[in-house]
Amino acid sequence: MTRDYYEVLGVSKNANADELKKAYRQLARRLHPDANQDDPQAEEHFKEVTLAYEVLSNPETRRRYDMFGPEAIRGSGAAGTGQNMGDGFFGTGGLGDVFEAFFGSSPFGGGFSGGGRSRGPQRGPDAETKLSLTFEEAVFGAKKDVVVRQPVVCEVCSGTGAAAGTSPSTCTGCSGTGEMRKVRNSILGQMVTATVCSQCLGSGEMITSPCSGCRGEGRVTNERTYSVEVPAGVDNGATLRLSSKGPVGPRGGPNGDLYVHLNVSSHPDFERDGFDLIKEVTIPMVQAVFGGQLEVATLDSTETVSVAPGTQSGKTFRIRDKGVPHISGRSRGDLIVYLRVETPSKLTREQEQILMDFAKARGEDLLVQSESIRSKLRSAFR
Repeated sequence: MTRDYYEVLGVSKNANADELKKAYRQLARRLHPDANQDDPQAEEHFKEVTLAYEVLSNPETRRRYDMFGPEAIRGSGAAGTGQNMGDGFFGTGGLGDVFEAFFGSSPFGGGFSGGGRSRGPQRGPDAETKLSLTFEEAVFGAKKDVVVRQPVVCEVCSGTGAAAGTSPSTCTGCSGTGEMRKVRNSILGQMVTATVCSQCLGSGEMITSPCSGCRGEGRVTNERTYSVEVPAGVDNGATLRLSSKGPVGPRGGPNGDLYVHLNVSSHPDFERDGFDLIKEVTIPMVQAVFGGQLEVATLDSTETVSVAPGTQSGKTFRIRDKGVPHISGRSRGDLIVYLRVETPSKLTREQEQILMDFAKARGEDLLVQSESIRSKLRSAFR
């Protein structure tokens, strides 16, 4: 039976992030297999502690764990690892990589330290831009172009950073690994500290003859146009991610991502409420009295609704599937129509007389008895 993760770390269920981190650091250093080579259970204990920390340090997985226990987070990633939290959690990276991700490097020589490895060219940073959409484009989707000015691959050297006829050479500072490692002794054995090589900036290569086009950077700043497929149903403030469309990394490094923030304009006739659309329609007073068939223009068609006799202002009609498509594409919201009955503001003498006769026939009591009916109506409709 799986032990309670709070018990594994020796913290209370109200422990904050700093308390979790402190507890894990202490346990990880004490239980690491390289420090307990005589203990055959050391690796399993270390895995248990690390898994407990991975779950509890992530707010979302911690919330699910607190509500439903370990079963709620099996098979899902924790703390951004992307690994399965079942048996394969440590399968691809190894304990050394887990420890290195937390402490910055594995503190033990050999075993789980991982040895020297080439980091390669650095990935380019992510970038942001804005894209304006009409109300209809956001509702139904659109294909739009965005123009961004950012680092791109140098066409002169194809991103190598080296002048024509030359090529990068292995960095003498790190021997091509892209990192500098320092070893020192401690009570737990050899401590290895790894940092990015300051000479090659982690690429593992040196440029002895820089390209004239990019001065050895492998990239230049230029404009690029990208086509953006805006899905139907996006809303104002939404962000789209264009994978690998951001700035290129130095010396052939991979591109970062481009984040496109959407700015949707308003519409004169429609308002949006989630995936529903709201529209106000005004009808004359007489139309509201007698009722009838009312044609309502939607964003993509014309629909007919039946107005019952004696309909009052504020009456709503729901037209199914005429709202905003869901992002999933499986359904669509509704159009909600609010009716507003228009009261006449100006009347002729003949119209006043008709209304007075109408009020008399209905036996309606006027509010102001000291004035004549005609005077009262005139003052009311001025």
